[in-house]
Amino acid sequence: MNLRGANMHMARKLCVIAVGMLAFGYALGPMYDAICRATGINILALAERKLAGAGSDIAPNTQVDTSRTITVEFDANARGAWDFKPAQRSLQVHPGELATVMYELQNTQNRRMAAQAIPSYAPQQAASHFNKLECFCFTQYTLEPGEKKSWPVAFVIDPRLSRDVTTITLSYTFFEVGGFVPAAPGAKSAAAIVPVVGKSAP
Repeated sequence: MNLRGANMHMARKLCVIAVGMLAFGYALGPMYDAICRATGINILALAERKLAGAGSDIAPNTQVDTSRTITVEFDANARGAWDFKPAQRSLQVHPGELATVMYELQNTQNRRMAAQAIPSYAPQQAASHFNKLECFCFTQYTLEPGEKKSWPVAFVIDPRLSRDVTTITLSYTFFEVGGFVPAAPGAKSAAAIVPVVGKSAP
C-alpha cells in the first residue's frame, strides 16, 4: 500500500471513530434515563437539589432503607500547620439516604499553602459502600495565610452494606501538597451502637 492509500485508510478509521464517539455521546442521556427508571433512583438530581437547599421538597427515594439507621462518625487529622475539623462529629442516616456534612479548614501559617485530603474508612468493608457525590478530597486547594474554607461532603451509603455494620467512621487527613504524602490514618474500630432515628449525635 502506497503512502496515499495508507493515509486514506487512516482517515476512514478516524471518521468511523469520530462518528462512534458522537453516537455514544447522544446515547448517554437515554441510557442514564433507563437506568434511573430501572433502579427507581436519580442520585444526581437528588444531590443537586439537596446541595441547592431544596431538600424539603425532594420526592421520596424508593431505595432508602428506613428499617435501618447507621451512625456516621467524622474525624479530621492534619499533617502540618492546619486547623481542620468537621462541623459536626456524627450523623445518623438511613442507607440510600442523601446526607451532607461540612468540613472546615484554616491555613494557620504565614505563607500560602497548597493542600489535599485523603479519606479512610472504618470498618474497611464500608469503603466500597460509601458513595461520595461531592467531596473536597477530589481536588487540591491553595489557601492564603490565615484563610478559612468550608466544604461539603455529600454522600449516600449503599443499602447493600452488611446489616452487621451500624457505625461507620469517615476520616480525612489534610496534608501539604509537595511534601511527603502520608498514609491514610489508622482507622479506629467502629463499635456497634443502637442509634436514635432522626437525631444527630453530638
